[in-house]
Amino acid sequence: MRMCLTSDLGGYYSGALEKERDQFGLKGDFVTSPEISQVFGELVGVWFVTEWMAQGRPNRGVELIEMGPGRGTLMDDMLRTLRHFKGMTDSLDAIYMVEASPDLRMAQKNLLCGEGTPMTESKVGYHSMCKHFHVPIVWTETARSIPQSPEKMPFIVAHEFFDALPIHVFQSHLVPPTRGASQSPDSPPDLTAPSSKTIRPTMEWREFLVSPSPLGSTHESLHTPTSERNGPPPDFQMHLAKTPTRHSLYLPETSSRYRSLKNTEQATIEISSDAALFSSNIASRIGGSAAHPKLKPSGAALILDYGPGDGSVPVNSLRGIRKHKRVNPFAEPGFVDISADVDFSAITESALRTSEGVEVHGPVEQADFLEVMGGEDRAQILAEKSGMESQKGKEIMGAWNRLVSRGPGGMGKIYKALAIVPENDGKRPPVGFGGRVVE
Repeated sequence: MRMCLTSDLGGYYSGALEKERDQFGLKGDFVTSPEISQVFGELVGVWFVTEWMAQGRPNRGVELIEMGPGRGTLMDDMLRTLRHFKGMTDSLDAIYMVEASPDLRMAQKNLLCGEGTPMTESKVGYHSMCKHFHVPIVWTETARSIPQSPEKMPFIVAHEFFDALPIHVFQSHLVPPTRGASQSPDSPPDLTAPSSKTIRPTMEWREFLVSPSPLGSTHESLHTPTSERNGPPPDFQMHLAKTPTRHSLYLPETSSRYRSLKNTEQATIEISSDAALFSSNIASRIGGSAAHPKLKPSGAALILDYGPGDGSVPVNSLRGIRKHKRVNPFAEPGFVDISADVDFSAITESALRTSEGVEVHGPVEQADFLEVMGGEDRAQILAEKSGMESQKGKEIMGAWNRLVSRGPGGMGKIYKALAIVPENDGKRPPVGFGGRVVE
């Protein structure tokens, strides 16, 4: 997934697409919430304002960080909204954008800083100046490149970022009983061999690996939805490892949620170790950690993505998207967007394991979050300015309805919001997660 999406040699986000065509929008492969309606980015900006207010309205030391900024649309709408809260913009020290694609970095710079604004390079990353207010914007390839200081108050947003992180897929496998210690684990049991001890059946995790498709293969695979079985066979396919791998021996043992499924034969789970690393980094910045102690936890993170919200582990969610249609994720590597459902419970576990200074709220459905934030009122104001019955007014309300609709084609239910905030014994839930604005 990482190679296909961000490789320097033809990654999906790193230059594999044809010229004059990007990944986003109606003419691309998919549309994200910020591209659908400006209301989305405005509400995200307001959410961070409420956290800034609740945490004492500091006049300096605030950082704004976005992971996976796309074309920069979300950040642009956020910054345009923050202009109305001068106290917060005056407190901003810097804006950081975590972006691996050189092409997308340039598109973000042109949007947020202006096409004629220069970009310089340093050991940290690439620097330019925000066009909305006089604050530097710094682009880094990884979150680890962003300087971490106990005095800073980081406000972090990750929208459709975690779904693009690589996953491992494991299946529980029954190892048959054997008698005699000298037998090979792959050979059938020799029940006539003399032995005083019988080794009972055991369960172990086996990993699904990616391999070249054999000559003459078809799409008829258990892991390929019927709707995706068209066109020539893909170059690659998944197969179950015949023996344990180093990942299968370790990753499924990192959580009781995974361990509880081990004794269910052919139980399948997806685990993203990268997601755990990023959520750990976020928690460390907000609440401090053993490696990066912090006297007083501060800041907040808002994660918006799709995945189960009931604590279940994602399964069979690996997908490819091309021109707004589901396609085989193993076909045309570098030309297809590849993603998987986000395990919000795993993000929560990693954050809480990393830092005692944070607490996690959610996930809540996107519809609930946006509605509580006042999104419908904002959409109606915009529509009324354009004329409620005009084509523009109808488009504004249609876009809003798509963001919050829980029906087919809607994003209100399948997308979730998760918040990581300073630990407060649950006494101050953030706005949108059961809390209210703190004056």
